[in-house]
Amino acid sequence: MLSGLSLFTKLLSWPIRLLVKFKIVPDNPIHELQICTDRPLFYICHTESASDLATLRRVCRVLDLPDPLSRVKLDEQSLPRTLFLEQPHQLIGGRGKTRALQQGQQLLAAHLANPKLQAQLIPAAILWGRAPGKENSIKWLLGEAHAPNWLAKLLIVLISGRHTLVRLSKPVDLQQMAAQFGAEQEIARKLLRMSRIHFYRQRLAATGPKLIARAQLFNALLASPALKQAIADEASSKKISYQAAQQEARKLLQEIAADYRTSTLRFGDRILSWLWQKLYYGIKVTNADKLRDLAQKGHEIVYVPCHRSHMDYLLLSYIIYHQGLVPPHIAAGINLNFWPAGTIFRRGGAFFIRRSFSGNKLYSAVFREYLSLLFIKGYAVKYYTEGGRSRTGRLLQPKTGMLAMTVQSMLRGIDRPVTLVPVYLGYEHVMEVNTYLSELQGSGKQKESVLGVLKAIRNLRDYGYGYVNFGEPISLNHYLNQQAPDWKTEINPLEAPKPQWLNPVVAKLSDQIMRHINQAAALNSINLIALCLLASDEQSLTRQELERQLEVYLNLQRMVPYHANVSLPEQTPAQMIAHAAKMQKIQLATDSFGELVSLSPQHAVQMSYYRNNILHLFIIPALLASAVLRQQEQSQQQLLAMVEQLYGLLRHELFLYVPSISNYSKQLLQQLVQAGMLQQQEQRFLVPPQHSREYFMLDLLAHNAEHTLQRYAMVFNLLHAHGPLQRSELEQQSQQLAQRLLTLHGINAPEYYDKNLFATLSQALKLEGYSQPDQDNRVRATPELSKLATSVNLLLRNEVLQSIYSIMPRD
Repeated sequence: MLSGLSLFTKLLSWPIRLLVKFKIVPDNPIHELQICTDRPLFYICHTESASDLATLRRVCRVLDLPDPLSRVKLDEQSLPRTLFLEQPHQLIGGRGKTRALQQGQQLLAAHLANPKLQAQLIPAAILWGRAPGKENSIKWLLGEAHAPNWLAKLLIVLISGRHTLVRLSKPVDLQQMAAQFGAEQEIARKLLRMSRIHFYRQRLAATGPKLIARAQLFNALLASPALKQAIADEASSKKISYQAAQQEARKLLQEIAADYRTSTLRFGDRILSWLWQKLYYGIKVTNADKLRDLAQKGHEIVYVPCHRSHMDYLLLSYIIYHQGLVPPHIAAGINLNFWPAGTIFRRGGAFFIRRSFSGNKLYSAVFREYLSLLFIKGYAVKYYTEGGRSRTGRLLQPKTGMLAMTVQSMLRGIDRPVTLVPVYLGYEHVMEVNTYLSELQGSGKQKESVLGVLKAIRNLRDYGYGYVNFGEPISLNHYLNQQAPDWKTEINPLEAPKPQWLNPVVAKLSDQIMRHINQAAALNSINLIALCLLASDEQSLTRQELERQLEVYLNLQRMVPYHANVSLPEQTPAQMIAHAAKMQKIQLATDSFGELVSLSPQHAVQMSYYRNNILHLFIIPALLASAVLRQQEQSQQQLLAMVEQLYGLLRHELFLYVPSISNYSKQLLQQLVQAGMLQQQEQRFLVPPQHSREYFMLDLLAHNAEHTLQRYAMVFNLLHAHGPLQRSELEQQSQQLAQRLLTLHGINAPEYYDKNLFATLSQALKLEGYSQPDQDNRVRATPELSKLATSVNLLLRNEVLQSIYSIMPRD
């Protein structure tokens, strides 16, 4: 059967080499898919096509896998290595059948007869162009038919050959399948049916659903019952005609809606590939296999990344595209809708959202209907739950508007699982970092403009590595089943209701998303060196001290990992220092005693941003170190009680989560003992001798909790001594106190007095029962807060505590 096809395939080898450029997913399939090259290997493809087969041959040569045209000997049988599900259409007439059913049955029967056979069947999807096509289009001309005829395939190769995706999937263990199901014809038929579903989902994951023409989309939305009612209400409230209100709704749709175009994605892919090579040494991606598995299972994916930089919009979509998945529609701030960037972003899938709906019911209805349509049609969506970029390097408190609309869309009756995918985005250099620090110090937010873009392009330079870590997915269906078991009874396909449980469930869900983002943090050279140097006097350490401290932090995460999704650098401490020096983040100097590593005053402020990216990973060990250092000796029970007290507040501020804070703390203590940084006598922990290097390392670790503890002490002591206070008054006085303390003690961290941190803390105090409102709605301390204040005061250096007492406002 394969002889004629083999000849044509070989004849096509050189034309295909010239016309076809492909991307293989995953990047390293033998390792990532666990393909055993020592076992017999078969391929299964969707269409019996010479161009597909010629492309697959090139891919197999690149990967050093067996030639798809060769045959495989199983016992006494010589079988074709490649199976095909479908024959291509004919120019005139229908299409024939392949021998896939008989071949599949032969393979299963051979394995049933000989249990020692261990052949693997690898699905190989070859997608030409990755264009989703449009509704009501001419299929064969656009190459959308699943098995196009030879003329249509020729056009497809000529037009889309340079944008081909080859997606290999995890091998099917034929011995296991034969042993479990047998070798009957019906079982072979089931294998082929599963393969057809697999290829359909592969195509859908890579291209997305068909696109709707923009005018058709607007007409469909304006005709929806919910939007018609909103337009009628707008006409009535503003005393205008229905047509005038409808025209206003159409203008809002033009402002909001994306204009998704495959040509823009292709062009953007080329530009971004060039840009990343210019900007970064590389982009490191972690846990992408989870993402591909979700897409393969037919999940509707909603990406919810953290927001560090304007680069986020481009980087995440680029990575998703290179994972063989369709880039999502992106919720972008209306501030980015300026010429020409707004048009480019819109054609790349961005839809624009105002910072505030400010009581505009028509805008709210239009936006909600548009978002619901995206979900109902099956488009992947991406939005930032923080609402804006973090100026401090910490995660911001989440905004719940988009998430609430996502849940409300579920109540419209989406017929497939919806999964939220948290994403940690990390950089060794954020291009806006200087702007962020200026804003924290009081300057106004700069408006995005063409001039700003040109200035940013002019300043492009090596930014080190970028990191895209996909966190643990959250099944929205499963989450709602747990939190609101009767949610399905409230499904209404015409208009999304707003049930009473919506707001509390969404608030809880938003916190879980932020925790999952932090659980996928990326440790790298820059943020780890920042953690070390900013904890030292004058932001300077000897090279030996810095290398030892880096090794301590790496070992903490290796031996007592905060979470399995945290990624660690591959370099040694010495290589990390060399890398940071190459990026000009640190200064190296040599004197008669050896080499010194330090930060300039300007870089010290910048590096606080990168330290804050990973502070949550080291805050608990830093607390333990602080407690033993300040008290010289602590029992395990005292240390665990102290951590337990503070953990409730820290989890709100830093989005912490460990299954058992007690067990986690015990493991950390044992690791610190193992490293020699603590000494243990039965159930008591002591500091090492003060002159030892281990004492110095413990002190550096403890310093990472100092600013947090100082901020807590300010608020606790203000409430204890001068409460009750209005919440705004408490936050304002705390901020003023922090500014004074910053000056007195030379603290060089703009986020130290960030008003958002004090607002978060005052809210956390209420949630954890450390404060409660009085009859005038002022914040009043509870007795538990007095105990907590005493514990925190004992963790501070004496000179800092005295400064807080001396400058605290008097009655």
